[in-house]
Amino acid sequence: MSSLTRFGGRLAGRLQSLTRPQAIVLMLMLALVAGIWTAAGSGHLGLATSLTAVLLLGVLLGILHLSRWMGGLHRANQAASRDLRMVVEQMQRRVVATVEKERLTAGDRHQELTRTVTRGLRQNGHGHDLLLRAQSREFEAMFQLFQEFTPRAPMPSSGDFALNPTDLLDLLHIIRVRRPALVVELGSGTSTVWLGYALEKNGGRLVSLDHDEDYARRTRELLEAHGLTAVAEVRVAPLADLTADGRTYPWYDVEQLADLRGIDLLLIDGPPAATGPDARYPALHVLENKLAPVATVVLDDVNRPDEQDAVRRWTESIAGLKADPQLIGRHAVLSYSRHSVHA
Repeated sequence: MSSLTRFGGRLAGRLQSLTRPQAIVLMLMLALVAGIWTAAGSGHLGLATSLTAVLLLGVLLGILHLSRWMGGLHRANQAASRDLRMVVEQMQRRVVATVEKERLTAGDRHQELTRTVTRGLRQNGHGHDLLLRAQSREFEAMFQLFQEFTPRAPMPSSGDFALNPTDLLDLLHIIRVRRPALVVELGSGTSTVWLGYALEKNGGRLVSLDHDEDYARRTRELLEAHGLTAVAEVRVAPLADLTADGRTYPWYDVEQLADLRGIDLLLIDGPPAATGPDARYPALHVLENKLAPVATVVLDDVNRPDEQDAVRRWTESIAGLKADPQLIGRHAVLSYSRHSVHA
């Protein structure tokens, strides 16, 4: 009983899911079956046979319709499969093209990276050779410096912001050849001690200016330790606004230079570049009238563009000032002659 109930339930559910045309066809078939059963029961065999033929014809037509519907469905499935295959093939071609493009790009990047690394290795090797040669020059210059002078206390280190041994050696050579009576140094430090030893040996006096009181104190302590206070002094000259050629610069307090006359050698190594652009340009505008009739001017860090520009502007505006074509390390040497002005 329960099986029949479940079957009846399923059959009722399927009947409810029929479309309207399907329900009409089903009702016609039921009517034909009922007609055949009634005709056969009443003895009308011809009518029953005719109705049976109509029923069979309807079944045959249904089978033909179902066959056509299944054929259309099959063709639709084949078209969908064909479209899907075309989409997959297109995606495969795109993926292959993308992978090939990335492979070629990766190859180009690899070649460029190889060239860059190779170039860097070559440059590094060249830079290493230059560094070794520069170090050799500095060692040789330091050896010559200590051969010529015997310090009475440990010497301060050179290099960095201080003068290199090659620069010091050439600067002391100028003192030995030209024997200046008065040397003025703008910016004190390691060079102050070496200049003190050179002037003690060759005769002369050194005045060094520094804008930093603490740095000036340390330089004074070095001079005292080396016993050079008789030939060298350090003056504190704080930076103040100074106008030169219509422009204001932070430069040393000129009051600290008021008593100086007849400067034979002027070493311009300050103020530091960090104090402002063209920080050393005002030097000769302030000290030109304090130079000896024949004097030498040495400018540090001439490899910097602003220092090169300062040399050009000085030689164009100051009569009797000529730049020596020879560069001393990072320095430029300028010769000043007041006699050539009067001539």
